Amino acid sequence: MKMLDVVTFGETMVLFASEAMTPIEYSNNFSKQIGGAESNVAIGLQRLGHSVGWFSKLGNDPFGRYIHKFIRGEGVDTSRCIYTDEAPTGIFFKENRSPNNIKVYYYRQHSAASLLSPGDLDEEYIAGAKFLHVTGITPALSPSCREAVFKAIDIAKRHKVKVVFDPNIRLKLWTMEEARPVLLEMAAEADVILPGFDEGKWLSGRNTPEEIASFFGNEKLVIIKLGEQGAYYRFGNEHGYVKGFVVPQVVDPVGAGDGFAAGVISGLLRNEPIPEAVRRGNAVGAIVVGTNGDVEGLPSKEELEEFLQGVRYADVRR
Repeated sequence: MKMLDVVTFGETMVLFASEAMTPIEYSNNFSKQIGGAESNVAIGLQRLGHSVGWFSKLGNDPFGRYIHKFIRGEGVDTSRCIYTDEAPTGIFFKENRSPNNIKVYYYRQHSAASLLSPGDLDEEYIAGAKFLHVTGITPALSPSCREAVFKAIDIAKRHKVKVVFDPNIRLKLWTMEEARPVLLEMAAEADVILPGFDEGKWLSGRNTPEEIASFFGNEKLVIIKLGEQGAYYRFGNEHGYVKGFVVPQVVDPVGAGDGFAAGVISGLLRNEPIPEAVRRGNAVGAIVVGTNGDVEGLPSKEELEEFLQGVRYADVRR
């Protein structure tokens, strides 16, 4: 009997976003939020009605406690989080010049999360999930994080837990030469792979969604994110394009890919046909870009169903 639908882990940081659309050196006011690919997915899935666990190593400081309380407050199980006095919680700043011109500045080197190691993993906890969600960000943080990721994948494979892999390439953390072999090894072990189109091209050396999906193999479910155009999927002999949704106004594109992952995994947990699961991912991504922040726009199960049914609200709901 599986205890949780999904387990995921990785670094979540405190995000300070400039409130004015100006270069950051001229910004005086910042809003405090959280940001982390894995916790974004965890919160997204929890809001869609699934049971999710997320863990990390947090600094024993106000930022670490804030992150822990925030994610736990969303209903995500955080019982395997670890506090450390050896390093601080990472932070980052987001510069909003326009919805199409956003820059991120990380202060995460030697952070608490980078100290995560294989010894911090609870095998029974991972084995008790239906899916393990991992990204290409965590192995970039440190050698010990990389070892932890591959140990978690090994645990999942031994206990027949499906592995979902989102490359989430961050070249501010490592070089292309360092990243490619590690990410390809992760992809080889994964059951579901969720690259963006550019990520897929870079990893595979192929130029079309069809070629990229074929590169990763027909025995895996490969879903390639195509932005506003939707997504392309392949699993065995089943393949096709799923249209995206029209977004009237993009407010903040950050977090859309994580929302897409949450929507797809939700569809798979619901045993939906693959095109429907992909459509669910497209919908969550489209909703997320309409709100500022990594997690603020992630929809509830009811909000997502209304969106999928074409319900739009042009006036105040009373």
